[in-house]
Amino acid sequence: MPDHTSSPPQHDSADQEPLTSRMQQAGAGPPGRRRRRLLRFPRRRRKAARRNHETQKQVPSLLGIVRAGGAMVSPNRFRLRTFRPRVPVHVEIRNFVVKTAQNARELEKILHLRYEVFYTEYADRRRLFWIDLDKFDLVCDHLMIIDKKSGNCIGTYRLNCSLFNDQFYSQTEFEMDAIAGLEGIKLEIGRACVHKDFRKGIILALLWRGMSEYMKATDTRYLFGCSSIKTTDPLEIAVLNAYLNGNYPAPDACRVRPREDHELKQLPVYTRLAEHLGLEVITEHAERLIPALLSSYLRAGAWVCGDPAIDRDFHCVDFFTLLDREMLNKGLDKRYF
Repeated sequence: MPDHTSSPPQHDSADQEPLTSRMQQAGAGPPGRRRRRLLRFPRRRRKAARRNHETQKQVPSLLGIVRAGGAMVSPNRFRLRTFRPRVPVHVEIRNFVVKTAQNARELEKILHLRYEVFYTEYADRRRLFWIDLDKFDLVCDHLMIIDKKSGNCIGTYRLNCSLFNDQFYSQTEFEMDAIAGLEGIKLEIGRACVHKDFRKGIILALLWRGMSEYMKATDTRYLFGCSSIKTTDPLEIAVLNAYLNGNYPAPDACRVRPREDHELKQLPVYTRLAEHLGLEVITEHAERLIPALLSSYLRAGAWVCGDPAIDRDFHCVDFFTLLDREMLNKGLDKRYF
């Protein structure tokens, strides 16, 4: 787990609050009003009311269940059976199969894995149908890694190619007109996840292999997407931003900026604080926070295209990364491309 840097201390303002406000926070209303309430409700009824309140807290209501699964009760959920792949990819390596999902049954395995990782592990949230599904899933291809021993899907990437689509998930977080204007076929990768029992080097290598096969099949030049890092601490984000944009900056023609609702407003303030830490501390802390998947993009020659976006739903920060196939690291080129 990353070591979280504490935010600047907050001053306790309790002594400055009005006495009435502090009493109300402690559960005490105005004295006269409280006495009248005690006279109006006998002790037996008060106890019953407390029991009912505790029961309601312990047993989720039907309304709560409906709300939890409301996002899934949509035409998308029932259109899964119509899913068809755009570009077939199939590679078998040792105990694994790397392929694009071919039907609704395989896609549902992917969506369930994403639910386990993104909702159960990262966001600590629940949905009624135990799948992670949005409007992009039915128009994208989905790379999946299958463990031959169990038949389970243990890793996945969502692949959104400009050959077939002109709408991208990254547009929900970033203003990316500069990327849309680049010449050549572009491939957005996202929703990358690996089952917690298989997070080792070989699985990342298999994801790269499947992605490279897809890029060859579509003649893709640019690979891009939102690279997530598990922190919302503003000082850590400032440290990461200084390190990534300092060491892997994109050309001016490829710069993006976060949309206003995903922008970290305090970033300039915390950037000035981060500058006082020194280059050595910034480098050490940033490299500790950067996940293996983003590290592999950077080693391949990827650029970071500007300030990050905050993803409050999944409690992380996203950096827009771009990889030009013509600028690939030669070592990676020999292994996969």
